[in-house]
Amino acid sequence: MTRVLLFTGKGGVGKTTAAAATAVLAARSGLKTLVVSTDTAHSLADALGVTAAAEPSEIEPCLYLHQVDTQRSLERQWGELRDYARGVFAELGLDAVTAEEITVLPGAEEVIALLELREQAATGRWDVIVVDCAPTAETLRLLALPEALDWHVNRLLPVGRRLLRTLSPLVRRVAMVSVPDDHVVGAGERLHRALMEVRELLTGPDASVRLVLTPEAVVLAEARRTLTSLSLYGYRVDAAIANRVFPAEGADPWRERWVAAQTRHLAEVAESFAPLPVHTVPYLDAEPVGPDALARVAEAMYGRADPFAPPGGEPPLRITAEGELLLALPLAEKGEVDLARKGDELIVTVGPYRRVLALPAALARRGVRDAALSDGRLRVRFQSGGPDD
Repeated sequence: MTRVLLFTGKGGVGKTTAAAATAVLAARSGLKTLVVSTDTAHSLADALGVTAAAEPSEIEPCLYLHQVDTQRSLERQWGELRDYARGVFAELGLDAVTAEEITVLPGAEEVIALLELREQAATGRWDVIVVDCAPTAETLRLLALPEALDWHVNRLLPVGRRLLRTLSPLVRRVAMVSVPDDHVVGAGERLHRALMEVRELLTGPDASVRLVLTPEAVVLAEARRTLTSLSLYGYRVDAAIANRVFPAEGADPWRERWVAAQTRHLAEVAESFAPLPVHTVPYLDAEPVGPDALARVAEAMYGRADPFAPPGGEPPLRITAEGELLLALPLAEKGEVDLARKGDELIVTVGPYRRVLALPAALARRGVRDAALSDGRLRVRFQSGGPDD
């Protein structure tokens, strides 16, 4: 199986450097490694000191960089749907340039990068795939997308297909626009299936997320929220990386204050993320650019630890043999967690984030008896009868 490692963190904390350094270490350990970015900033090639190509290109033995050619991939993954949308806008009287601009989906580059990641993993060519993700807010929206889309597609598509067949002549006469043919709807279904395969890959036992942070109050607060949110959506976090840590030796008065503050924050990081390991990277005297400099970063970051071992442990969401639903919500407070039941779905809200869980048939017939948040885990117990008992 391919080991997949995703790196994210607040903008500017050094996640690209951490991702690139990990990829270099993997390659120099003899693992055939692909490093790819879902961040539209495309700074990964700059960190490696190379020019990226549209196809995976070898930087040094066992290390390949892939900068996704969004335009080409967009045509392959989204072409039929976009052509239909362009045609509808043209029928409504929009010029070709305006129709083209409107049909470029917001966030399409990040979604396409995920689909490319799925295709690369499916080749079986790689031992390790390292993903330099966008900053945390964008990454959370991106990783929540496949499941959210699945919820809508499963409910709307069957009904939509029947309505399209019934109303197509009427819509054409009244609205004067074309209704999508079966091949267009089929393209949407294929895109949906591909995104669900992405989710299956990234929530599987061989994938994990690493949170990169700097030991500062604001950055730590966001990293704590991100840990909770990633677990809510079913993604495993297997480590935190504290970057740009000032050395205590030989500190002048100005740096002493930074060292003291960082020491306090590092203690909070260790407490917040326990039992996960926290890898530290010192504040370097020069920007690490190129494989050799990144290899030194990786050596400092991981020491003797094995950064490519499977994450292990239980998945964030599981159902016990006794029929209890357990969802890991590390660092969540009781006041910010809300639970609701709607039909055969359980809706879990943590702060601004919400996940709709489709219950298995054995639990969908049973009502919720009680729920409790304890030790970073939400435990939901169900009644022995139906949902209205």
